[in-house]
Amino acid sequence: MEKSKDIQPGNLPGKRRGISRSDLIVLAFFLCLSFIFWYLNSLGKDLSADIKYPISYTNIPGEWKLGDDNPHKVNLLINGPGYSILQTKLSGKRSPLVIDFSRVNYKRAQNHISADYYVVTSNLVPNLNSQLKSVCKVTSIKPDTIFLSVE
Repeated sequence: MEKSKDIQPGNLPGKRRGISRSDLIVLAFFLCLSFIFWYLNSLGKDLSADIKYPISYTNIPGEWKLGDDNPHKVNLLINGPGYSILQTKLSGKRSPLVIDFSRVNYKRAQNHISADYYVVTSNLVPNLNSQLKSVCKVTSIKPDTIFLSVE
């Protein structure tokens, strides 16, 4: 009697074992495609983001000379459509937001060692919203107080 070869499930002709390289490429392609669609969908919604923005000072009172240690950037928490936030974040050179001392309520600092005057930034929000060339709106500013040293 002749022995026939045992046919095992793993040895069936035409059946592949494991995942091939082409299957991995197809999986990676559709995974990337789904991520892109998810990201585009999320950009259409209103989002919040924190963006570091440069600031400059104008109409400084005549007797003041601002020191070098005064802040030159603030963090703005902005709210708006994701596309606008992405555009704002990706824009390379940002024109500085202007703090105009003729329109700002500044106060003399009491018992503060390194600053002579301060500005509460929550009062600047409407002014900064008008300066931004975006659909996004500023909701808050960090730091909440800008201390100015005057020489």
